Amino acid sequence: MELNSKIPDGPIAEKWTNYKFDHKLVNPANRRKYDVIVVGTGLAGASAAATLGEQGYNVKAFTFHDSPRRAHSIAAQGGINAAKNYKGDSDSIWRLFYDTQKGGDFRSREANVYRLAEESVNIIDQMTAQGVPFAREYGGLLDNRSFGGAQVSRTFYARGQTGQQLLLGAYQQLARQVGRGNVQLYNRMELVDVVTVDGTAAGIVVRDLLNGQVSSHSAHAVVLATGGYSNVFFLSTNAMNCNVTAAWRAHRRGAAFANPCYTQIHPTCIPQSDEFQSKLTLMSESLRNDGRIWVPKDPNETRPPDQIPDEDRDYYLERRYPSFGNLAPRDVSSRAALVEVAAGKGVGPLKNGVYLDFADAIGRLGKQVIEERYGNLFEMYERITDESPYEVPMRIYPAPHYTMGGLWVDYELMTTIPGLYAIGEANFSDHGANRLGASALMQGLADGYFVLPNTISNYLAPKLGQSVVPTDHPEFQAAEAAARARFDGYLAIGGDRSPDSFHMELGRIMLEHCGMERTEQSLTTALAAIPPLHEEFKANLRVTGSGESTNQTLEKAGRVDDFFELAQLMCLDALTREESCGGHFRAEHQTEEGEAERDDERFGHVAAWEWTGDAAQPNRHVEELQFVDVPLAVRSYK
Repeated sequence: MELNSKIPDGPIAEKWTNYKFDHKLVNPANRRKYDVIVVGTGLAGASAAATLGEQGYNVKAFTFHDSPRRAHSIAAQGGINAAKNYKGDSDSIWRLFYDTQKGGDFRSREANVYRLAEESVNIIDQMTAQGVPFAREYGGLLDNRSFGGAQVSRTFYARGQTGQQLLLGAYQQLARQVGRGNVQLYNRMELVDVVTVDGTAAGIVVRDLLNGQVSSHSAHAVVLATGGYSNVFFLSTNAMNCNVTAAWRAHRRGAAFANPCYTQIHPTCIPQSDEFQSKLTLMSESLRNDGRIWVPKDPNETRPPDQIPDEDRDYYLERRYPSFGNLAPRDVSSRAALVEVAAGKGVGPLKNGVYLDFADAIGRLGKQVIEERYGNLFEMYERITDESPYEVPMRIYPAPHYTMGGLWVDYELMTTIPGLYAIGEANFSDHGANRLGASALMQGLADGYFVLPNTISNYLAPKLGQSVVPTDHPEFQAAEAAARARFDGYLAIGGDRSPDSFHMELGRIMLEHCGMERTEQSLTTALAAIPPLHEEFKANLRVTGSGESTNQTLEKAGRVDDFFELAQLMCLDALTREESCGGHFRAEHQTEEGEAERDDERFGHVAAWEWTGDAAQPNRHVEELQFVDVPLAVRSYK
């Protein structure tokens, strides 16, 4: 397997401009001769499908939801980054590039990150023109707030509903193209396989979630915009239906999977309340603009939080990272919370949280200002916990949230399968080992609106006049037969355990042994525990109902099956990467102060794994990273 990143020549500030001039184009009159499949209709997928449709391509868009508006992008709360410098605080494209490289602990491709920073300014103009109601200052200008890992205010927001408003903007453009006939939208369809012919992407096999029918669709190019895989941990901030199946099925067909161990544990989530919980709730990072994080200095403290004076509180982020304080990056903040709770200073009924306190901000700004900024988040928290953050501090604790790993892609966002692209969280490309807050929406929209529509023509142009592979081709027929056999097989097992019970047990293994902190021993333990559990899944799974109507248990079985194989790869990747960087924290590799200790000489690269047919023995390939414009340095937020 060859990993050719296709990074253009020239200075970093000119690479993207040079690429757009040098790459092959498709004449507007010829675009209707090409078919493109887009799988997933979140921010990345909806914006890509809408833009490709607007350009004139024939697009088929697939979602397993009843409407594209249900995509998990809707759950993003805090905001979207852009280097507009509206606050006049010395922000720039270069600073956003630098902050993202540093925030990712120097484990991402410089050229991709700079391009992301370049396009960030266009995203805001695009979304504002579409009517997204970003917050505004008194004079009518768009407002900004701060997020972790930056010392400037560059985050645009719509209260605590930014993802929802952005998705509605992208959806209305998608709906416009559907109405014009440029995009065919397939609801309640789940990808169950990617089809390749002679090593090239030819189409997909999908399963209708309403009647169980399996069918094929072919195209000149296939785009996966199917999100991340945090639900491998069972408990995460992701929606219950989020899964890895689309990316994993592509991986099994030959697409390299890069850096699967790079997972992000978000520092501000509502702590787990009992062992039977099946979902965790995110509290936006934006709350750390005005909330102060602390724990009691005394592990045996019993007083209510409002009765604990300042001298008995430990504002540990402000103490450890005075330059960034409560806005330290997510990986740093999460590990700091882990240290405090492990020391017995956790708060709440289960002693599994820390306080996020708004008393100072309310006293300084007034309740009305805080309500304007965070009212819907405070309301959500109170509905779940029956505690008002206006009166008592929030209780928060880190939880699995985002995955920086994903399908390996080159500069054009193409995977190692020619004609198969991955965009948004489904790929690995922009965030290194740790994503900064408010950068997920930025990447999804940059990929969908501005990057993919420019790069895909370089692949399509030489195919002018070529027909798509017909769906009665033997490869399509074989993939359909295999998919039907797989789902029939789940129904036929007739065991005693539900998919959820297996998923919960797998999640516990992953969170305990491959979560916020990993060791050689813990990862070895996980790798020994996962295969036997997977074998039990294959022998003792129970799926009720039939495969000929809506059956969420059957859907879950297929997704959990893929999670088992992914989990092994995550642990193997974490075991092989003998360093600490970003969200990958190997306890054996830390400084005297407990910070991540990288090994740039041995691991300054991307690890891209190739499927061999045996989940326990994949092949590891390497893309060496070049650090030219942001020299390697020890990451410090003190």
